Amino acid sequence: MGTVLDFLCLQAFKKIMMKNMYWLLMVFAFAKANSQQTLNPLVTIDQDAQKHWVDSVYSSLSQEERIGQLFMVDLFSNKEAAHVNKVRKLVEQQKIGGIIFSKGGPLQQAHLTNELQSKSKTPLMIAMDAEWGLAMRLDSVYAFPWNMTLGAARTSTSSYEVGKRIGEHCKRLGVHINFAPDVDINTNPDNPIIGNRSFGENKENVTQKSYAFMNGMQSTGTLACAKHFPGHGDTDQDSHKTLPTVDFTAARIDSIELYPYRRLINHGLASVMVAHLNIPSLESRSGYPTSISKKVVTDLLIDKLKFEGLIFTDALNMKGASNFSKPGDIDLAAFKAGNDVLLISEDIPTAIAKINAAIKTGEITKERLEVSVRKILMAKYKVGLHQYVPIDTEHLVADLHTEEDDMVYESAMEQAITLLKNEKKILPIKNLETKRIAYVHLGDDSGAVFLKELNKYANVDQIITDDLNTMLEMLSDYNTVIIGAHRSNETPWKSYKLTAKELNWLTEISKKHRVIFDAFVNPYMLSQLKATAPMEAILMSYQNSDWSQQISAQMIFGARAIKGRLPVSAGKFDVGDGLQLDGISRLSYGDTPASVGMKAAILAKIDSVARYTIENKGAPGMQILVARKGKVIFDKTYGGHTYGKDDPVSSTDLYDIASVTKILATLPLVMELVDRKVISLNEPLSKLNAKLAHTNKSDIKLKEMLSHYARLQAWIPFYKYTLDSLDSTPLKEYYSTTRSDIYPIEVADHFYASTMVKDTIFNRIANSELLDKLNYKYSDLPYYILKNYLESHYKKNLDELTQDHFYQSMGMTHTTYLPLKKFPKNKIAPTENDQTFRRQQIRGYVHDQGAAMQGGIGGHAGLFSTANDVAKMMQMYLQKGFYGGKTYFKSETFDKFNHRYFAGDQVRRGIGLDKPALDSVGNTCNCTSDSSFGHSGFTGAFTWADPKEELVYVFLSNRVYPDADNRFLISKNIRTNIQQIIYDSIIQ
Repeated sequence: MGTVLDFLCLQAFKKIMMKNMYWLLMVFAFAKANSQQTLNPLVTIDQDAQKHWVDSVYSSLSQEERIGQLFMVDLFSNKEAAHVNKVRKLVEQQKIGGIIFSKGGPLQQAHLTNELQSKSKTPLMIAMDAEWGLAMRLDSVYAFPWNMTLGAARTSTSSYEVGKRIGEHCKRLGVHINFAPDVDINTNPDNPIIGNRSFGENKENVTQKSYAFMNGMQSTGTLACAKHFPGHGDTDQDSHKTLPTVDFTAARIDSIELYPYRRLINHGLASVMVAHLNIPSLESRSGYPTSISKKVVTDLLIDKLKFEGLIFTDALNMKGASNFSKPGDIDLAAFKAGNDVLLISEDIPTAIAKINAAIKTGEITKERLEVSVRKILMAKYKVGLHQYVPIDTEHLVADLHTEEDDMVYESAMEQAITLLKNEKKILPIKNLETKRIAYVHLGDDSGAVFLKELNKYANVDQIITDDLNTMLEMLSDYNTVIIGAHRSNETPWKSYKLTAKELNWLTEISKKHRVIFDAFVNPYMLSQLKATAPMEAILMSYQNSDWSQQISAQMIFGARAIKGRLPVSAGKFDVGDGLQLDGISRLSYGDTPASVGMKAAILAKIDSVARYTIENKGAPGMQILVARKGKVIFDKTYGGHTYGKDDPVSSTDLYDIASVTKILATLPLVMELVDRKVISLNEPLSKLNAKLAHTNKSDIKLKEMLSHYARLQAWIPFYKYTLDSLDSTPLKEYYSTTRSDIYPIEVADHFYASTMVKDTIFNRIANSELLDKLNYKYSDLPYYILKNYLESHYKKNLDELTQDHFYQSMGMTHTTYLPLKKFPKNKIAPTENDQTFRRQQIRGYVHDQGAAMQGGIGGHAGLFSTANDVAKMMQMYLQKGFYGGKTYFKSETFDKFNHRYFAGDQVRRGIGLDKPALDSVGNTCNCTSDSSFGHSGFTGAFTWADPKEELVYVFLSNRVYPDADNRFLISKNIRTNIQQIIYDSIIQ
């Protein structure tokens, strides 16, 4: 059987003479190109089958129907019936070749596509202008970063991935060709129509990114289309409104504007769109659009650049073209110039008639028509229209907004964001304990996501006022100011410029404060910055999307590295500028589960377990967080503070974490002292406290005590000794309803204890009997002893010590003892309605009675926190003492504590850290590694970290509301069942 080339040669030879040899050669060239290349190298096209289908379709068409294949009409799926009916008629009566969809929604478009395909004699080629995804035209679909943003990356990986995902979206919606990438080299900051749509001003960078984008998209079977030929990047007019002039020499255009076309054409570019431009150096006729210029389309694109793919006009209803001639005339001129597809003609019936008449008079040969029609049909075969299948609309919207899309967007923004200035190494922000940080908003769009993300790392206060002097006065209490410039992310054409007022504010604030300026705008904004605005740091974040705001905030605090470089020159900054900055191992947020090798669909099962727990009153609400490889990939809240519906849990609400206090407060302070060799794990208790020197606890070693292998009592009900033996009411010698010098210790609301209570507690511990037999017995008593030691050693209370040594520098802004001194009551989840001791609902006061009797500050309980803050400490442990650029203790010190010293005696515990059970039944899901560790708390708290899987899990709840006898979480294994789901989601 002959090849496509053989067939076309034979047919062409019979039909044409030497004067038509040019078009014969075009037939040869395109046939050869299509016999050797496929759109997707992973898919092989059966050349014989393709030839047979093209021949069959072509021969079935009349001359008017063949001309109809040249036309692609625009269709808005959100417009009125009359508009849609007009397109229906063009499909049925004029037998047009394709449709370019514009504004509307995905479901409406899918239904219209299915309908019109069923009405069309020849399958329609469906196109869209979707440079940054279908969202460029449609609602309810995903918007990817603009080209300018992608152009800021140092590699082309994100351009490929974005192109690939856009191609997959197109395929899902039945779109065969996407008019992208825009390969214009934007060398004019005042360009009103390209700007953000360009990858930048450097021809090499634009070419690399365009090539990657094209490959990504065409790997999915979606045709790419490079535009706007021969180059729209250095114009200051919009061809939608007029005919812009590009007044450069042919040599300059050849060197700059045509540079990316050469590489893309040589590597399988499917199509090119020709712009409506006035370029005197290429077309001598004054005001003659390039789109209808034979010198540009045929002589330059086809002959000189050897392009053999489809050639599209830009929309013929644009003023750059429609102003030139009447409908029909412009179409004829465009076809004669060498274009294959005439896009958005203003009068298709008239245009078809004029082209048909030109063929009949010999002005256009039939062979010329055959070239374009066969090219169109071969492209239709390539995209699968020979085996057309209607669009499946089930799950369509969900399929166009997936976790993979988020992962691609996240990665693209992480590669793009650019650091341009970093005096005195102000970034990343370290030593949080010394920082008072304010945020000032500039611009016309929201910075709420940015501010919320900043507050995951430190207390960042937004300062709001309309008066500059008032602003400067309000900022006087802060030593670091973050200024965010937020311009609308709605379209790439929005103005990027700051107002004169905003520029003045930026300058004046910078004169008096250390300023980090973060611009969520087009990088050309940088040309507005004055030398008199001495900001210490300048970040270019390019777009004001949620992802950009989140990732940029994380970079400010060192949770992510900064890698980008400027894709254009602006002001004092040159193209390619950009400082690279490593991260400092803080948690990052918003990452997709897939980015760390986990399945979101499996993690979603946590929702069902949480709802089941709340419905069965296992707990009113909860916070659940999962982090892997330093990235928080699951962070949700459920339910309310109570079982009502008016107090939903937020991520910044505080929970009483009960015994988790042990590993978040006491234990890190002990680790620090062991690391500094102030004490050792073999230290006897007599050395820690002289009052224990002559007791039965004198020789117990720290290692034994913290392993719960020291014969200590599990607990002592201290509070019971302070109640009346007859009616269990608090004895007046110990308690009062009013504070005084005699009763200074606040136990609960209007409930104060005398100073003798603390001494009584320690004396009871010192004099308590040891258990008869040495075996594993979990006990709270070690942490009373250690609290006493730590406060004595440092001459500060445990609340101050934890803040000074860990919480402030780690950004644990919502972790504290005595939360009512810092937070409103409605931000704290209530615990038990205590009717045995304090006779009141407990909210904002520690639930544990022993800690309460110590004024709310216990070594074993008393801490309130959020899942986010607990995760920070667990991540620091996972990193063996390092977090946020600071080493708190050496890795070998942590290893000493994360070790079972008495495993041979069936003691599962490490030093203070809980460890997985030694047998098959235990405190975890039995899926954790032996190196894992964590702790649980009586109120419903649970946290676990696994070095092997680089995993952190936090579960906080108030399961003791309103009754501490509620054992639903425990009996139903809720916390460990969720842990099992987390491990099940890990991709093996």
